Amino acid sequence: MSPRRLSRRAAGGGAAIALGLAILLGLAGVWSYVGPGPKAESGNVTSVVLPRGAGVGRIGATLKDAGVISSAGLFTLAARLTGAASELKAGEYAIPSGASMARILADIRAGKVVRHAITIPEGWTSGMVLDAVKAEPALSGDAEEPPEGSILPDTYQVEKGEDRTQVINRMREARNRVLETLWASRQPGLPLASPDEAVTLASIVEKETGVASERPRVAAVFINRLRIGMALQSDPTIIYGITRGRPLGRGIRASELAAATPYNSYRVTGLPPTPIANPGREALAAVLDPPKSDELYFVADGTGGHAFAATYDEHQRNVAKWRALERQRAGGR
Repeated sequence: MSPRRLSRRAAGGGAAIALGLAILLGLAGVWSYVGPGPKAESGNVTSVVLPRGAGVGRIGATLKDAGVISSAGLFTLAARLTGAASELKAGEYAIPSGASMARILADIRAGKVVRHAITIPEGWTSGMVLDAVKAEPALSGDAEEPPEGSILPDTYQVEKGEDRTQVINRMREARNRVLETLWASRQPGLPLASPDEAVTLASIVEKETGVASERPRVAAVFINRLRIGMALQSDPTIIYGITRGRPLGRGIRASELAAATPYNSYRVTGLPPTPIANPGREALAAVLDPPKSDELYFVADGTGGHAFAATYDEHQRNVAKWRALERQRAGGR
């Protein structure tokens, strides 16, 4: 066999080997992409935080350093070939143990970040809201206490690393949207000069209401009192003036009932100078569209709700029933 023919045969064999190696490497790459990934060092998931502004290369390196993918270069190549490189979302990801690189890339592209929740109950003060936001370890930065009544009570989803001030601003924007809608469709002729006054009254309704279904009826009582210039006579306003809405831990003293402070709604007619809590959507709706009523009084009825009355005499009878129930309960201890 001539040297030239031997050379061609050798070259052909080398090309076949190179092609075979390329195929093997391609298959290995595909398997690394779609096959099972590394196991978690502990537990069933690995938490990985991808910072905002990170490019695909840095994201791949972060995932490799966290031990959830086998190759940062392969991840970067796959992200570019699939068009995902410019669509990867920052945030916290819980990567399941053994997840394939394909699944991880798809989850990051879809932004399937870990969500944390902060729940703000109706009637919390802004100081309580700030405490809850500060206590959420997923958040970052500091924040100042928002104005009383400026927050919409709700459950808010937050992401790891999100700024606390931004979270509070979202809560305030949510309240502004709800208030704007309700104020625009308010009942005509209400004794409320502004949305701020509506929030203040709604905060009193919120603190006075133990049974959610009573909000409209309680609101109607206070609206009726405002119309005739009658004092609101709400205990929660006095408590707010003493503790800024924190639990008093005791009964209201006679001296506190007699004190002439801006929040003493027994001594001062009209609304207090600020809200006394953050009212929810239903309390705001109740004061802006109260039911027609001639009721001016209510007192606890022993069930968590209230007995309502249109006249003082009727109210006194309801008070007598409540006092008798209190004495009965005290005697049964």
